[in-house]
Amino acid sequence: MERIKSTTVVAIRHNGEVIIGADGQATLGNTVAKSTVKKLRVLQGGKIVTGFAGSTADAFTLLEKFEEKLGAFGNNMKRAAVELAKEWRTDRMLSKLEAMMIVADKEDILIISGTGDVIEPDMEIATIGSGSMYAQSAARAMKQFAPHMSAEQMVRESLNIAADVCIYTNHNLVIEKVI
Repeated sequence: MERIKSTTVVAIRHNGEVIIGADGQATLGNTVAKSTVKKLRVLQGGKIVTGFAGSTADAFTLLEKFEEKLGAFGNNMKRAAVELAKEWRTDRMLSKLEAMMIVADKEDILIISGTGDVIEPDMEIATIGSGSMYAQSAARAMKQFAPHMSAEQMVRESLNIAADVCIYTNHNLVIEKVI
């Protein structure tokens, strides 16, 4: 049985702002299952924003676990991310989950994977999902050659460029700002 998968998420820190955005497409094999999936979650009144790519049910499980870790570690996002990655890698049930997460607050943008990785990305740009390399390339170019753009403009344009070339990414965008 084919699994429903989600696609492209981008987070950028630029000029003191942290913005995270995602497209809305979920696919089942090579068909669009839904075009308005919400892949971002705002936590702690907007102080932390998360985004996910991969199997939707798996991502929701990981999001719940991440929230538990935040509570257990005094809302320290970096510590919660490391503890989630450790549990995700070593727990028999969690290790089967197929998803990735970006978590962002004012200080850090992190990518969390099931292999135990907690990555602080280069250039303060994080991307995950099937369209991530298109979005990352666009974001890197904008940061380098169009620094006058806002972080929100960069996220929006990165996602639109990914949607133009990746069949698993659409133009139904959701954008959130970390406060």
